[in-house]
Amino acid sequence: MSGVSERQPAAAATLVSPALLAIGAFFFLPVLAALALSVTDFDIYALADPSSLRVVGLDNYARLVADPAFRGALANTAYFVLLAAPLSIAASLGAALLVNARLARFPALYRTVFFLPVVSTLVAAAVIWRYLYQPRFGLLNRALALAGLPPVDWLGDPAWAMPAIVLMTVWKNFGFNMVIFVAGLNAIPERLYEAASLDGAGALATFRHVTLPMLAPTTTFVALLTVIGHFQLFSEPYVMTQGGPGDATTSVVLLMYREGFRWWNLGYAAAMAFVLFAIVLALSALGLVVRRRGAASEAR
Repeated sequence: MSGVSERQPAAAATLVSPALLAIGAFFFLPVLAALALSVTDFDIYALADPSSLRVVGLDNYARLVADPAFRGALANTAYFVLLAAPLSIAASLGAALLVNARLARFPALYRTVFFLPVVSTLVAAAVIWRYLYQPRFGLLNRALALAGLPPVDWLGDPAWAMPAIVLMTVWKNFGFNMVIFVAGLNAIPERLYEAASLDGAGALATFRHVTLPMLAPTTTFVALLTVIGHFQLFSEPYVMTQGGPGDATTSVVLLMYREGFRWWNLGYAAAMAFVLFAIVLALSALGLVVRRRGAASEAR
């Protein structure tokens, strides 16, 4: 038996090593290469003549601080996250409560219908929504006209362009988080609802004092996933508005794409990527700290 137990770690290492090598080759090495790239002035001239490449240290990061285009893109991205993330989480939770309700008929059908936008192609969905937002013939303005309201230039008005993208994004992504919330709801012990019913708690009180506290870990997980995903906003403005009108919908990732693959300022674009990574990492750590403190206070 001792020989078998001694061979188990070696066998486990042998089985895991191909996956670790793949992760190292296709994740860690590119990340390290991008980090090295961010402290250089790598551009189209360096592509033609690598000997012209210079190490500039933190100059790219200092340039970001003074760049109004980057500050505007960061503000646009933060606005998008602050508006879209709560709406997406609320829509996901509402859909999960609907399909998980005892009175709901055909819950599997509801789950399928709500999940369909998730599996649809993002670019195709963005193109369809662009036609829905069309100022003269779009269905949304037709509905406004039937209600006696004036038309809205959804994607051409700086005040409406980002909310229009938010609406499309919430519709596209809420089904994924809904599945996670459904799993969280199914994990809540039924005896808690029975105890609340015996105490005379209504539906709202049960939701507030039983469902929400028990869903707190699931909500934290969903919030982190949603915030991380929304900070990577790219395809929606790229397809629907090209970052316009003006720069009203230019996100950090879209600006990074322009700098890196349109103007070939790859060192500067890599610096943007690591600033965005640092912001997302800090927010994720903050969310985990808040959740742990909340769990500790509940345990008391």
